[in-house]
Amino acid sequence: MPTDVRPPYDAELEAALAVIQEQMPATITPEMISAMRAAPVTAPIEEVLEGRNISHREVRIPGYEGADITLSIFARNDHDAAGPGIYHTHGGGMIIGDRFTGIEVPLEWVERFDAVCVSVEYRLAPEFPDPYLVEDCYAGLVWTAGHAGELGIDPSHLIIGGGSAGGGLAAGTTLLARDRQGPRLSGQVLIYPMLDDRNQTPDPALAPYLTWTWDDNFTAWSAVLGEDLGTPAVSPIAAPARLADYRGLAPAYIDVGDLDIFRNEDLSYGRSLALAGVPVELHVHPGAPHGWERFAPDSGSARRALADRARVIADL
Repeated sequence: MPTDVRPPYDAELEAALAVIQEQMPATITPEMISAMRAAPVTAPIEEVLEGRNISHREVRIPGYEGADITLSIFARNDHDAAGPGIYHTHGGGMIIGDRFTGIEVPLEWVERFDAVCVSVEYRLAPEFPDPYLVEDCYAGLVWTAGHAGELGIDPSHLIIGGGSAGGGLAAGTTLLARDRQGPRLSGQVLIYPMLDDRNQTPDPALAPYLTWTWDDNFTAWSAVLGEDLGTPAVSPIAAPARLADYRGLAPAYIDVGDLDIFRNEDLSYGRSLALAGVPVELHVHPGAPHGWERFAPDSGSARRALADRARVIADL
């Protein structure tokens, strides 16, 4: 099949995603970042937690170069025994979002598996370019592992996970943990992760389906890397697709939609992990663009993806 041929939307997704596309800007430019941050990305955490048997507290810890960052800690109100630990790195292109972005799914794991979730408020680009973001994430992971006992986390069941930019940061943080002999992770859950700054050549056949475009991606990576974008100066910690040695990394789960610009880099990353002997489970969902399960959570493909992720959280 020619590389520029793509299947149409999953029929269950088309209507919901058409609405989402109408609400999104055609292209995210640097000038739009401030306004996008000012718009509500997620519901207030009090609303998200309403009716749930979950407590929330915050701690301030030193991030990169000593500046304070915030961690949010979520646990069931009846949590009294060490259970899985979920370290959450949020999405948003590394330019928008906060520690509550995409938190609904980790909260489901808190309720279902009596897990404890720690979500990190890493600082955003362009004000805080590489390596601030991944170093903030690593600082929060080190704190979480060091306080596992008091948090009620089983240190042998500590998982890092995130979606989109959060998936890329989870992968980069996993590299730091390996290279610095830091916290031992039982797994990394990478949801359509953003891994490669080299911004592959746009595919015109894919363009009508996108919810995150190549231009959006260029804006985001430029904010993070500045003039280093696309050059050999970029570290695999910032852009994990540049990694040469995948040995010794935590077992990985990766999923991505077939109509996502991250599909090829995610496939390549999963293959490289497998060739290095790292256990990896990889899913490509037909007819699904970036973030599809958030826009159409009742669709069959969303239910399958969410069930797979939950199963992996239980098994890692």
